[in-house]
Amino acid sequence: MDLIARISQQFQDSADTKLAAVELLAAPIAAATELMTGALLNGGKILACGNGGSAGDAQHFAAELVGRFERERQELAAISLSTDTSIITAVANDYAFEQIFAKQVRALGHPGDVLLAISTSGNSANVIEAIRAAHDHDMKVVALTGKGGGKIGELLRDDDIHLCVPAKRTARIQEVHLLTIHCLCDGIDCMLLGEDE
Repeated sequence: MDLIARISQQFQDSADTKLAAVELLAAPIAAATELMTGALLNGGKILACGNGGSAGDAQHFAAELVGRFERERQELAAISLSTDTSIITAVANDYAFEQIFAKQVRALGHPGDVLLAISTSGNSANVIEAIRAAHDHDMKVVALTGKGGGKIGELLRDDDIHLCVPAKRTARIQEVHLLTIHCLCDGIDCMLLGEDE
């Protein structure tokens, strides 16, 4: 086995996937940036959710907004719904695992807030329920998916934003999701602070 060649191929595949996605995703990422910035400027917040690696992405996004991305600025309102183990385990035990994010959206979400819903397959049942709860609370949804968008793609409304990575491999989708999150953070900072020098 040639590990160097295998690693090199991973880098190449990742770069190819990102370059293939840029034309498709640049405009909707810009629209998502504007939607999120508008929500934050109007006193709203962004709730983020996902499972596994996508839970990590949700936490990463919230951390960049509450802390900082690359420039100092005031804290921005963002909450990852995948971090409170007491809520998650109580809801999973007393109700159903599919409700772990939806109950938090119903408790914390308000009209004008945005849900960042992350699912590489587009079929995560608990993320789907979170989207339904967000719609019930007049929240807009930015969905990060792949593999054609799955059930989430069918559930989104016209005023939601679907960022569907044109790839089938979970690792490649997650890599583009992380880049997308960094684009969102950079764009929000740019809209709030102006372009950096």
